[in-house]
Amino acid sequence: MKLVSILAATLLVGTAPAATAEAKPALYGYAVDTWRSFTAMLDPRTNLVADNIGGDLNPATRSKYTSPTNIGGYLWSTVVARDLGIIGRREASTRIDATLDTLARLKKHDPTGMYFNWYDPANGEVLRIWPEDGNPVYPFLSSVDNGWLAAALMVVRTAEPSARRKAEKLLYGMNFGFYYNPKSRGEDFPAGQLRGGFWPEKPPGCSVFDKDVYYTCNHYDILNTEPRIASYIGIALGQIPREHYFGTYRTFPDTCDWSWLKQKPVGVQRTYLGVPVFEGTYGYNGKRFVPTWGGDMFEALMPALFVPEERWAPKSWGLNHPIYVQGQIEHGLDEAKYGYWGFSPASNPLGGYAAYGAPPLGMDPGGYPSDLEGTKVDYGFGECRPAGPAPEKWGDGVVTPHAVFLALPYAKDAAVANLAKLKRNFKDVYGPGGFKDSIAVRSGKVADRYLSLDQAMVLGAIGNSLRQDLVRDAFTRGEIERGIRPLLAIEEFSIRKVGA
Repeated sequence: MKLVSILAATLLVGTAPAATAEAKPALYGYAVDTWRSFTAMLDPRTNLVADNIGGDLNPATRSKYTSPTNIGGYLWSTVVARDLGIIGRREASTRIDATLDTLARLKKHDPTGMYFNWYDPANGEVLRIWPEDGNPVYPFLSSVDNGWLAAALMVVRTAEPSARRKAEKLLYGMNFGFYYNPKSRGEDFPAGQLRGGFWPEKPPGCSVFDKDVYYTCNHYDILNTEPRIASYIGIALGQIPREHYFGTYRTFPDTCDWSWLKQKPVGVQRTYLGVPVFEGTYGYNGKRFVPTWGGDMFEALMPALFVPEERWAPKSWGLNHPIYVQGQIEHGLDEAKYGYWGFSPASNPLGGYAAYGAPPLGMDPGGYPSDLEGTKVDYGFGECRPAGPAPEKWGDGVVTPHAVFLALPYAKDAAVANLAKLKRNFKDVYGPGGFKDSIAVRSGKVADRYLSLDQAMVLGAIGNSLRQDLVRDAFTRGEIERGIRPLLAIEEFSIRKVGA
């Protein structure tokens, strides 16, 4: 069956086609190797995982920093490794217990129970000097990074009963309401948004002093992006009002005041829980969808590793996720003609870190490019701004394997085939820890390292695929299902399923 036919079938029925028998051993093999990267990144002195490690998994190449997201990713990856039979139950329990004990000892913001963004994995100390360049670090507490750690604690408390007490003590000590600003959209608007985070001490640059801390000047103001995991948890724990879910934008308004954005949205106005919502959508190849900021997979689909959004919200996420994945595929194969697809922030093959995405799927006018050259496209904003010329060609496309794994629930066969083709055609893209972090597919240049966050997305996606949503089931048990499932069911995005 041709790729387009598989995708059409996926969109028509609303679920991904079943994996072939050949796909299961391939996914399991990827999981075994990906888990090997975690064992190499773990510092046995603290049981904290490093942010990244070199492509040969030499412990000497472990980064000297880690984050709450990295620590959380290691915890849920340990659960996946156990349930796939890669490690035994006793080993998994020992690993989880040791990391929870370290978390209990780490310095955090006591009034909120929130963790700082950067720790030294060798000793657990909060970083004040960045180990790679010696620049000062102003200790920061991020709402979204703490959200991913809390998500891992929710997985662990269900999946590893012996760790439930320790995990819940940490989880229930975290107050996501501290990030909530009910007036972020004005005094009279009935719902607010989450702040990006706060500093206990005054940092350089913009900040807002309130509640004895210095908040970021920005809020997470769009829905289809990764901070919604923190929103889900805060709402489920009763720390943030349900109305907050509708206080973020699906797209920004369609007036000329917003014409600096990537394209003009089309949509309708609706009201949910007393909150007015513009159900805006973008267009690409004849389909409507709710965009992300950068057009990447991470923003759109990492929360769905934990929440079965497409099932709980059939009139919104159930339509959007498969269309969004199809957009990534069509950009990579048809528009840019890279021969491969899957675009998300990752290591830059030329060094450092960079944000990649499929430009048609994002709002950011500066773009998350899909290639090393940073090729941009201007779709115009109706009568407010004419469209620019289409690119004459696209450059050296950067494919990020974790983005392909995130697509498994929505285009499983296409994702498995894409991964197999990458591994077959580029000998350097696959190493002892599984897929390297990214590859520029025209030149074959590989980012020769593994990032714990991206590896955790890989293992989470494989675990859900091979063990019937094991991460989702563990996460949603209890408050999440009671509080979030009925909330998501309310909304209807202004899009239709293909064929409807």
